[in-house]
Amino acid sequence: MSDAEYVPPKVWKWDQSNGGAFASTNRPTAGATHDAVLPRGKHKFQLHSLATPNGQKVSIMLEELLAAGHDAEYDAWLINIGKGDQFGSGFVEVNPNSKIPAMWDYSGAEPIALFESGSILVHLAEKFGAFYPKDPAKRAQVMNWLMWQMGSAPFVGGGFGHFYAYAPVKLEYPINRYAMETKRQLDVLDKQLAKNKFIAGEDYSIADIAIFPWYGGMVLNRSYNAGEFLDVGIYTNVIRWAKEIDAREPVKRGRCVNTAWGPEDEMLAERHSAADIDRVLAIRKERGTI
Repeated sequence: MSDAEYVPPKVWKWDQSNGGAFASTNRPTAGATHDAVLPRGKHKFQLHSLATPNGQKVSIMLEELLAAGHDAEYDAWLINIGKGDQFGSGFVEVNPNSKIPAMWDYSGAEPIALFESGSILVHLAEKFGAFYPKDPAKRAQVMNWLMWQMGSAPFVGGGFGHFYAYAPVKLEYPINRYAMETKRQLDVLDKQLAKNKFIAGEDYSIADIAIFPWYGGMVLNRSYNAGEFLDVGIYTNVIRWAKEIDAREPVKRGRCVNTAWGPEDEMLAERHSAADIDRVLAIRKERGTI
């Protein structure tokens, strides 16, 4: 690949070799590539996910619900996107878009298929009446910021993260373009958090749960090893907020779920009870890696 100006062909054709680090996980068509029945555990919520920022939103929410005393026990099953698990027939049945996270809710008369992390958060918040204010004006603010995250984060992950960390070559134009947008978004949050304890006001909500894994990860330098490059230290209000949320025990627990990297004894591919997370957390706390 050269730095010469790209001249688009009249008709674009997919070339898998141009996909970079995630070439094997992307394709220009939808649908299943193989038959694979999703496993099902004993709990009413069946999460199929991976501990990416989008995946962490749902596992954090479930752990927050459990910590608050709600009947939200769940099984969490690993979807290894590097191996193409998201293209299995069972996963495509619950999420035709083949992206994590996806979840089955078996608590009612008929099972409910859920996909898109924001949709799952709203479903759980409404079901349990938690982390989602009843007041219409306050609820609107939570939804505003939840939708902001859903629309903005692709510029951070698929844009900045891809070109800065994963693209086969470093190209100045896209890195500059998406670094600018990432910093603009961080500034939006910083100004909002200068006048609010949490994202949508004074109460912790699904807006915080959705935004933290992405933007909290950025300012805590967990994302793309880009903290210095993005000069994240200037976003003092985001850092204050991120540290407060990061210290919450349910957040620590939720971040463990469906991890498939790091030392083997610190990974947690599946979660079926609180004891599964307890084991991994104890190891991480002893080593100072949490």
